[in-house]
Amino acid sequence: MKQLTFVSPGQFEWHEVATPKLENAGQALVRPLAVTRCDLDLYIATGIFPMTGTFAFGHEIAGEVIEIGDQVSTVQPGDRVIVPFQISCGDCSMCRRGFTNACETVPAFSAYGLAPRSGTDWGGGLSDCVRVPFADAMLVKIPDSLSLLDAAAMSDNAVDGYRTVAAPLLDYPRADVLIVAGLAQSVGLFAVKAALMLGANRVVYLDYDRRRLATAKRLGAEAIETAYTNDMKITEQFHIVVEAAGLPAALDFALRSTAPCGICTGVSAGTGPAAEIPLRQMYMKGIRYEVSRVHARAAIHDLMQCDSCHKFKPSEIVDSTVPFASAADAMSEGNTKTVFVVDEKTG
Repeated sequence: MKQLTFVSPGQFEWHEVATPKLENAGQALVRPLAVTRCDLDLYIATGIFPMTGTFAFGHEIAGEVIEIGDQVSTVQPGDRVIVPFQISCGDCSMCRRGFTNACETVPAFSAYGLAPRSGTDWGGGLSDCVRVPFADAMLVKIPDSLSLLDAAAMSDNAVDGYRTVAAPLLDYPRADVLIVAGLAQSVGLFAVKAALMLGANRVVYLDYDRRRLATAKRLGAEAIETAYTNDMKITEQFHIVVEAAGLPAALDFALRSTAPCGICTGVSAGTGPAAEIPLRQMYMKGIRYEVSRVHARAAIHDLMQCDSCHKFKPSEIVDSTVPFASAADAMSEGNTKTVFVVDEKTG
């Protein structure tokens, strides 16, 4: 089969590789039909986030089940499914607690399209087929009301944005929300969409990119063009803050902008090996700072169970649709959210 392979920054190649086969009765094979570019993928592609090739690329996957093992009971061939980007067994102690980014059954950081992180090749979404090792635990049927383009981003970035505000809004219903946006370019916008959908009174969105600012305004946020600097003054504090900028000055600003006993959620660790935080101020105000990868499979479940979430359409943030065949050339383009599709009918 064909597989898009990362070779080096700016260089992708289509390689012929062996087609995956079922290895046990609990597995499934899925044909990817729509694959969105994760925010991290752009920075791997451009070399800002260094990774050593070669490895299969793409991990935000929606597709069609083409074969299942004898013990698979939740899906059938022909079903449209979301494939969570992280590999999780559903049965270990961490998975049972909902910590599906830390499955104990597989090597740490196991995921599609990111083999160097775990040292294990799970394949990539931009290919003719992926093997799902724990089909019943991982695969999520796509409702008829949801397009493949909407579903693909729910494998990672869309549910990442959702989880940054969903739990905090339970603690602070109808709160004002501040989103300090930037390098996690689509996650910040998904957080805007989720916050408004879940009843936030007001969403303030900061960014330096005018295209994303225009999208945030269209979604219903107060969009403010901002250059992050070390001497930024705090004019307002918020009980819910999302840090999606990935820059040291933005992280410091986000934490200082968090109100006493508020919650700040960081969606990345930035581009450097370490970051400074205003720990004394955080201690005195008693704020909660959570920085973590999303628990993708658990977050998909939460989103699908949310009664208010029928308006959550990730495709509203997609600004480029590209055929699979052109993925190698389009991967490094600087738009906000790209979806790669097998053909024009997948949406």
